Order: sequence, then structure tokens, then C-alpha cells
Amino acid sequence: MTTTLKSKRRTPKSKGRSLKIAKNGKRAASNGHARIAVVAKLHPTPAPRVVDPHPQYTKAVNFLMSHTDYEKMRVVRYNTTTFSLDRMRTLLKHLGNPHTKFKSVHVAGTKGKGSTCHMLAAMLQSGGVKTGLYTSPHILDMRERIRINGELITHSEMVEYVRRVEPVLRKMASNRPTFFEIFTAICFCYFADKKVDIAVIETGMGGRLDSTNVITPEVCAVTSISRDHMQILGHTLPKIAEEKAGIFKKDIPALTCVQDPEVITSLRRVAANAKAPLQIVGQDIEFSYRFEITRPIGPHMRVCLTTESSRFEHLAVPLMGEHQAVNCGLALAMLDKLKQRGLAFEDSKALEGLANVKIPGRLEIVNRSPQVIIDGAHNAASIQALFRGIGQHIPYDSMVVIFGCNCDKDIDGMLEQISLGADKVIFTRSLNNPKAADPHELSNLYTERYGKMVQVAESFAHAMEIAERAITREDLIAVTGSFYLIGEAKQFFLDRQAVQAN
Repeated sequence: MTTTLKSKRRTPKSKGRSLKIAKNGKRAASNGHARIAVVAKLHPTPAPRVVDPHPQYTKAVNFLMSHTDYEKMRVVRYNTTTFSLDRMRTLLKHLGNPHTKFKSVHVAGTKGKGSTCHMLAAMLQSGGVKTGLYTSPHILDMRERIRINGELITHSEMVEYVRRVEPVLRKMASNRPTFFEIFTAICFCYFADKKVDIAVIETGMGGRLDSTNVITPEVCAVTSISRDHMQILGHTLPKIAEEKAGIFKKDIPALTCVQDPEVITSLRRVAANAKAPLQIVGQDIEFSYRFEITRPIGPHMRVCLTTESSRFEHLAVPLMGEHQAVNCGLALAMLDKLKQRGLAFEDSKALEGLANVKIPGRLEIVNRSPQVIIDGAHNAASIQALFRGIGQHIPYDSMVVIFGCNCDKDIDGMLEQISLGADKVIFTRSLNNPKAADPHELSNLYTERYGKMVQVAESFAHAMEIAERAITREDLIAVTGSFYLIGEAKQFFLDRQAVQAN
């Protein structure tokens, strides 16, 4: 059973108006008095012609999306046929093996890998190193996945590289590469052509069979491991850790953070088998962090990391949340390993770059009135970290959570964390995600388990309409559960701001 959300505080009557649908299909406001919607008969005017500013780019994207995309499939078999490194190597061979023409760093993990990659790339770029960055997924624009020194690959460049790879794909018609394999190959070609000094590469879904796992990096790292993609990677933390640690290579320095003892045991076993020297930041490498509030910065985390070749003291973490301090420590440890392996950069300049890091979709404030935060937390541990970060950094009276997730996620774990952190919940779904869980099913499960007030919305726009009627000025709206949903949320507010500006 669903119930209407009510604010803890009394709201003005103007906010309490109900919305009714008039016979003509338009929305009509009702404040308790009968109202009649009148529509003048007008001669229809032709809709303005919408001109695609990048028609060739649109065609290129459509071509890429015509290939198998495991990110959008409900059922995926995890084996060496569906995730084939041999197929990836064949594709790259036809393209001249671009992945062998630049140095790289490789990062896997369940949560924090994107943030770790962004922080490391920002430090290298600021230190004078031409730095490529490959991450996934994107939020609004597919080009967000490929950057050099913070700049996205251009529309025309994307078209050029899709044209380059197209004849190769025709040759491989009997063993057709997937969307992620093609996109990764394009990224490698781009970095090679632009002669980056180093590329920071984030894995996609796993590690061992991930398309990116054809590189031989200077250093690799595994961030925090938690339950995610369990139908594919395994139902236990050690099994998931084993798949992530598949990026470890012989004699290549490997790093991880302090985490579940079972995870550490699994990582150490894989590292030993691969003959990769593994160190744990916070155990084998001296590392500490603390939370503090200062007048110039406000609430934030500070970290210290010391090695034989580096001494990073009391650095402010640029991103909100205790978990970002751990990610920052891992990025600093990777920076130190690169220094030990001969990569030249200015330490002081690198640390200036850290201070300026901003990552879309991670505790990002997208609206001030009402205050709305989006975060791509897509498993239980990430949602727990999200709520802890909000509690440390953002004052609020009551929090409404707009939540929608993929059906293959740890739904039980995520709902439990939501029940602990949210005052009110609105379940919804992202419109362009075929893997989206049914919000009515989420609502029923949540109500049966926790007996708390919930609401269901069929779209993010409808969810915001409900949320804005339920809050006061001191309240907070948090949107989370999947990158698809936060992408729609961000676009919603960009469109709203554009309307207001005009």
C-alpha cells in the first residue's frame, strides 16, 4: 500500500494544491473550488524544425549503440565468449595495437574507482603530464568517458574514430565486438594518436575479463569491494574481489585500501599467483585521515600519506564523504608509485590539481531551492556512504530520497540502507533504462519490510513534483540508485534552468 508523503512542517496552502487532469489532457490547478479548463480553438501551427547540430555524430552514436551493450541487458552470461579478451585483442590488432603506445594506470573495484581515477588524473595533469582519462558510465554525454587533460573528445573526433573502426568491425562480423569493446578501442586509438604521457583507465564491470584488461599498466589498484553485479561476478565478497583482482600483472605494483579481511585474503592470493607486489594503503603504506571544519573550507576530510619517496601531509580532500578520503589515499599512493617508476611531474603542482577536483554525479548539488543532491550510489555500501557524507557536510531538516535502481542490483541491501537514512521515499524509474526495477515492486517490498511511508512515481519529473509538494525550505531531496536516474535528474534541472534564464 502506498501513502501520500506529508512534510513534517506545515506548508503554505499554495503549495498544497492538487493537480487534476482536464478533459483536454492539460493539467489544471485545483484549490478546492471547481474550475473549468477552457481551450481556445486555434489554427494548428507547424512545429518548429529541430536541426541536429551534429548529424554525423548522432549517426556515429546510433551505430555504436547498435552493438551488444551488456550495461543494458537484464541477463548476461559471464564467460570468455561474452567477455572475450581474445576478441578485444583481435580488434586492437586490426587497429595497430594502440594500447601498447602509451603508459597507463589501471583501476578496478566496486565503489570509488571513478573518483580515484578522477583525482589521480587531475593531479597528473596539474603536475605537467599530458593525461588521458577513461571512465564509465557517463551521465549526460557519451563523450564524458574519454578525456585528455580534462577536455572531452570532440564530436568530430568521435565521428572520425567510428569511421576508422567501422571497416574493422565488418571484417569481424562472425565474432562481433560489443559496444564497450568498440568504445574502449576508440579510446585507446585516441590516446595513442594524441600521444598522452599516461592514461588513467577505469575498468567497466569486472576486471579479469574486462575489455580494458589488455593493457600492461605502470601501477594498478583495486578500490573498495562490496556486493554488486552479483549475478555476474559472484555472490560472495571474496569471489567478487577475485574477479576485480584479475587486473594484477606480474611485477606491476598493485594497491588496495583497508577493507573486509576476506577481501584482503582473496586479493593477496590473486596477487601471489600473478606475482604482483601488493600493498595495502593504511597497513603496508602509512596513511591516515580525519574530519574537520575550518572557516575557509567548511566541513571536509584531510589525509596524510607517507612513503620512502613522498610525504603528503594534511591535504584537504576535494570531494565530500569519508569514503572519498580513502579513495584520495589510494590516488596519492598510485601517484607515488608512478614517481618511483620514473614518471616526471611537479609534486606541488600535482597537489594543486587535487584541490580543484569536481566530479559530476558524486554528491553533486544540482539545485539550491529546493536543495537537490544527485549521487550515483548503486549498491548498499555506496548508499551508506552517501548518507554518511550528507550527514557530515550538508545541514538539513528532513530528507526525501528519490530512488530507482537496476533490477540486477542488491535491492535488499539498498532498501535497508534507505530505511536507515531517508525520512521519506519516492520510488521511480529511469525512462531510458531497460534494466530499471519496477517502482511499484520496490514500494511493496519496502512497505512490507519497513512499514514506512512511500510514494511511487512513473518518472523523475513526476517524482520531483511529489517531492517539491512535500518539503520545506530546510529540507533536502537526494536522488540516487543508478547513473541512468541521476542523468535524467541532472538534465531535468539543466532544462529548468534554461527555461528560467529565458
